[in-house]
Amino acid sequence: MKILVIAPSWIGDTVLSQPLLTLIKQQHPAARIEVLAPDWAAALLTRMAEVDAVLPSPFAHGEFDFWARYALGRRLINADFSRAYVLPNSWKSALVPFFARIPQRMGYHGEARYGLLTERHRLDKVLHPQLVQRYAALIGPVPEVLPRPALLSSPVQQAAARRALALPEQGAPVIFCPGAEYGPAKRWPAWHFAKLARRIVSPDTPIWLLGSSKDVAIGEQIVQASDGAVVNLCGKTSLDQAIDLLATARAVVTNDSGLMHVAAALDRPLVALYGSSSPLYTPPLSPTAQIVRKDLPCSPCFKRECPLGHLDCLNGLKPDDVIKFLPL
Repeated sequence: MKILVIAPSWIGDTVLSQPLLTLIKQQHPAARIEVLAPDWAAALLTRMAEVDAVLPSPFAHGEFDFWARYALGRRLINADFSRAYVLPNSWKSALVPFFARIPQRMGYHGEARYGLLTERHRLDKVLHPQLVQRYAALIGPVPEVLPRPALLSSPVQQAAARRALALPEQGAPVIFCPGAEYGPAKRWPAWHFAKLARRIVSPDTPIWLLGSSKDVAIGEQIVQASDGAVVNLCGKTSLDQAIDLLATARAVVTNDSGLMHVAAALDRPLVALYGSSSPLYTPPLSPTAQIVRKDLPCSPCFKRECPLGHLDCLNGLKPDDVIKFLPL
């Protein structure tokens, strides 16, 4: 059996799709799973033991390009896929399996995907409040205990990442992930990260910042506000390298972001900071994760920016609320 999975477009959602892949392998041990995903996602998917191949998706996030999807689907007709799982809810995301004439095509009803899917699931938010449960439900009843995401990272890969970035090859850093692609309402303030850094940094406890090129500026703010207590690696690593650096962390302090889910899937001690979003929907799936949030009447609002202008849900989270959970 060959199975095609249409991957989500976000780092965190991709990590949360792994339990579905595990359940597929449990039900069909001999199945070959191939995942159609953006180029950047290969760094994640190749770290999942369940994935046999990654097919590069040429489509940018939100790009429609009907005829290119038609052409890709036609190229896959002879690939002998027997079923497809379409994880995004968009109409366009179901086109490639449809054009590839894959006999069984599963996904949620989403954007009225009549005809595109052979098995359209209706979302039950009460029964499945978490995104990971919603993905897993595409293959059948969700088990009481879901498999956890687990990314692979070897000591050889970890050492190579450190050498490539001119980092010490020994020692376990505390890693801060100060970014959040969704927006400012999910980002703990730079001055809180800086104050926490000043309190915990030592020769035995270096502090590294990880994030994308979009997080370089906030990383520099933390460097300056902490009087140079941190090393800003934002924008300097590939996703592969970020995975291997996180795998060596003594602890991770992170906003609700893609790297939070990566750290959880590497089973690192983790403090997850929640502001406008909810841990009921996309919690870090790790027993070593500690969720820290303010129980305010206005939170979670799920907005990109604070609609009230005060961001009390994150400004009110102090370094003292975090440091007590760090294994220093």
